[in-house]
Amino acid sequence: MKQFDPAARGALEGVRVLDLARLVAGNTLGMVLADHGAEVVKVEPPEGDTLRAWKVKGVETAWKSWCRNKKSICLDLRNPEAQAVVRRLAGEAAIFVESFRPGVLERMGLAPEVLLAINPALVIVRISGWGQDGPYRHKPGFGTLVEGYSGFAAVNGFADREPVLPPMFMGDCYAGIYGAASATIALRHAEATGQGQVIDLSLIDPMLAVMDPQVANYRLTGQTKRRTGSRSTNTAPRNAYRCRDDSWVCLSSSTQGMTEKLLRAIDRPELIEDPRFRTNPDRLQHWQELDAIIGAFIGARDKAEVLAHFDAAGVTIGPIMDAADLLQDDYVAEREALIEVPDADMPGGVVPMHGMVPRLSATPGVLARPAPCLGEHNDEILGGVLGEAELARLKASGVVRAAAAAVRADA
Repeated sequence: MKQFDPAARGALEGVRVLDLARLVAGNTLGMVLADHGAEVVKVEPPEGDTLRAWKVKGVETAWKSWCRNKKSICLDLRNPEAQAVVRRLAGEAAIFVESFRPGVLERMGLAPEVLLAINPALVIVRISGWGQDGPYRHKPGFGTLVEGYSGFAAVNGFADREPVLPPMFMGDCYAGIYGAASATIALRHAEATGQGQVIDLSLIDPMLAVMDPQVANYRLTGQTKRRTGSRSTNTAPRNAYRCRDDSWVCLSSSTQGMTEKLLRAIDRPELIEDPRFRTNPDRLQHWQELDAIIGAFIGARDKAEVLAHFDAAGVTIGPIMDAADLLQDDYVAEREALIEVPDADMPGGVVPMHGMVPRLSATPGVLARPAPCLGEHNDEILGGVLGEAELARLKASGVVRAAAAAVRADA
């Protein structure tokens, strides 16, 4: 089990991020920066970030995973005095993140030009579904909509069934990762020149980026890519195959050499020179026949035997895992791709979550603190900016919610 170390330091130590964003995209962005040492201060409304409401058996599992290493203050941003506090905090921040619908920030007196007048070097990341300009700027936009709009759902699934949306937060996470990269790029410029800037981060743009070159291919062929299940339209064989024990494996032979290894491994070396399978274009034309041969070999054996056999032959194959498999997997544990950290809300007093991404040799990610309670850091963050008397007054008036007295479940 990994322990939190409040003294841990990362490459972004000294960078304060003022985070007004909600849900997954903004929290992914902030988590990447916080994992590498930035002081990410989440400005939450009295009801908390919407992510807190995504509970399983009463536990905020999503919040715990995406908001580790962050700090929380609780302000009622409908109040002009709270908006004034945000302006003061922005004066001391390096990065400012928000995910309101376009125009809301302006109505709160926090428009980019206002913030940049206070802090000319500020990097402002504006997350929205469809961007800050254009005909869709005022439309609500969740990741689900851009997963459909980008062309992803149209190519995901099987040809004889409906388009399939991803069962996870794909569009939001891509935006968050692109957002973290964009913020650090802009921060590099700000540190070199003193010039801040605004990053217009829509959810749709990253999804379109990862879907390329589908549009170029359409321009060339006049045909849209169709749903093919787990099969590839670029190489064959590539698919998911059922084993005798009803478990599944995934196999890909994207090079000629790998395909030849595979055919030898299933004791069918004569197929290497078979006109149906001699080259990749041949195999794409006859993929069903080839899949039937491979599927029969795999289907006659249990998963463990299949994996051991193909591994010994140097064939690119792997198990299709679920959450239960991942928790018991030696590779995942030894690499710390998944880690367990203390958490009194969870069975056994630990919560599993993903490890540090990316992995840096000289400045690895840090595990400084668990995801905060609502307003846990009111006194720490706001006390130095406002002073004791002013902070007490704003608490009494409800501008700052006095949630910092809450006791952490894992303290």
